[in-house]
Amino acid sequence: MFFTILIVIISIVGLLALHEFGHFITAKSFGMKVEEFGIGYPPRIFGRKIGETIYSLNLLPFGAFVRIPGVEKEGGDKKITTWKKASVILGGVVSFWVIAAILLSIVFFMGVPQAVSDEANGGLIDPRVQVLSVSSDSPAEEAGIGIGDTIKDFETVSSIQKFAEENKGKEVTLTIQRGKEVFDVSLTPRVAPPEGEGAIGVALVRTAEKSYPLWQAPIKGVEATINLTGVVFAGWGSILMSLGQGKGIPAGVQIVGPIGIGSLLTQAAQVGINYFIQFIAMIAIYLAILNILPIPALDGGKLLFIIIGKIKGTPVDRKIEERITAGVFFVLIFLMLWVTIQDIIRLIN
Repeated sequence: MFFTILIVIISIVGLLALHEFGHFITAKSFGMKVEEFGIGYPPRIFGRKIGETIYSLNLLPFGAFVRIPGVEKEGGDKKITTWKKASVILGGVVSFWVIAAILLSIVFFMGVPQAVSDEANGGLIDPRVQVLSVSSDSPAEEAGIGIGDTIKDFETVSSIQKFAEENKGKEVTLTIQRGKEVFDVSLTPRVAPPEGEGAIGVALVRTAEKSYPLWQAPIKGVEATINLTGVVFAGWGSILMSLGQGKGIPAGVQIVGPIGIGSLLTQAAQVGINYFIQFIAMIAIYLAILNILPIPALDGGKLLFIIIGKIKGTPVDRKIEERITAGVFFVLIFLMLWVTIQDIIRLIN
């Protein structure tokens, strides 16, 4: 378990470091000065200056950073145009999508679990029914069923749904596979589940593995990245619409923070390397979309201030930008703490 958690931490830090590398390499390509590229956050453990840039390893393993005066400060080199500044910011955002495409290409080459219909039969490798999501306060959650678990002894999603319908109000036993571990859980399918939820309280998908040749895997990886980006946008749109209509967060949707993500990554790692890589790719896509939103303190917010300055004809006052950014940053920190507390409560329960 310790080794798995270590891999999870290294993977997340590596993902964030590659994001900062996107800013770094874009700035370098424009000949802009980069003061420091650091892994982790200060205090500094080790640093070495190569050319005009300090490359450092820092004590706090919460990500990475890059210092680019031409983007962070006004004035200075007049050759650093608005377009170049915007490109450097976008370089970090795009890097998330590039990482996702590369990771998904690797998965397609190694053999990717794909959703298949209940009717599909020929040429399937290791077909299984897996859990996509678990509803809060459902029989499945109370029984300890988790995302990515395989429900054994059933070949199709419809067969599990039929089984649950036939046994409403009766205690049943399901055999669960989680990674290499196989165990039984007992639960009672609900007679009258909430709207939008099933008797057990899980969303299911039938999967089977399929691998692609080296030349085709990158194409599939890019396609999957585009498709998953669309899925995330649609999902967020559905949540915002539900909130706007006063219905709250849709059933089955959970908002997780760093601890929750770490827990899900640990589960994915225990299921298999392909699932772990896929989950990292999905996180990269979420971070790309989150970073491009016009929210101060994020890359999209920096881009917004640059666009406003371009429209005005003069840069946004640095003090005003810093105050707005600081205010939003503290709000984001508060939300992160709240979500983290919810993660801890879920893990304890």
